[in-house]
Amino acid sequence: MTHGADKPLIFISDLHLQDSRPELTDALVRFLAEQRGACEALYILGDLFEVWLGDDDTGRCGDRVSEALRDFSRSGSRLFLMHGNRDFLMGERFAAQSGAELIQEPYRLKTAHGDIILLHGDSLCTDDLEYQHFRKLVRSAQWQSEFLAKSLEERAQFAKQARAQSREAMATKTEEILDVNQQSVLDFFQLHGCPRLLHGHTHRPAVHSIPLQQPIEGKSEAIRMVLGDWGKLGWYAVVSDDEWELRQFSIPS
Repeated sequence: MTHGADKPLIFISDLHLQDSRPELTDALVRFLAEQRGACEALYILGDLFEVWLGDDDTGRCGDRVSEALRDFSRSGSRLFLMHGNRDFLMGERFAAQSGAELIQEPYRLKTAHGDIILLHGDSLCTDDLEYQHFRKLVRSAQWQSEFLAKSLEERAQFAKQARAQSREAMATKTEEILDVNQQSVLDFFQLHGCPRLLHGHTHRPAVHSIPLQQPIEGKSEAIRMVLGDWGKLGWYAVVSDDEWELRQFSIPS
């Protein structure tokens, strides 16, 4: 997709919204109100929600978020949603209710700074073989169809068990395993012929300048910008005519 350059593009990810953390939903509602009509588009790059059992189970948090997103999209700013590892079951029904368009990764976005590839980020964590096997399973159309055919109670029980197993597994994994694999990142740049990448997932907000093994677009270095998760701070990226930067703001507890 190509965007004009009149207003900035905004990017967020890893809000992990849930009923038990109302301050995060409050922060998003305020953020949307501030950006309403002031940006050309907002891209949410996965894990908007802590868990998503299907579009038939929004709950209090989901309903409020959908309403706030719909209000935002009516201001003239476009809205795009990408699946994360927590909310990969978000579907067209929720997107339509929110005035949003679902996009698939990797998503190539044309900007004033050149093309930027958008990802959630978990696909680059290739050292975590156990997780990558699970990811491949739950992203398959057959698994999702069978899972969504179950009752909400059954889905909730599965999610509870999966989260417990995930916490147990993460406790034994090193920081390196849980982060992106550097060779996978380099291979990704070469595969897509684009030296700019923006993603979330790892909860390690930073802007990395990465030496390339082979130049891309005449550049010897690539940029990998990583969005942070929302907690005490909220993180977002801004792309405009004259900047591409990572920003943060405080979230009251």
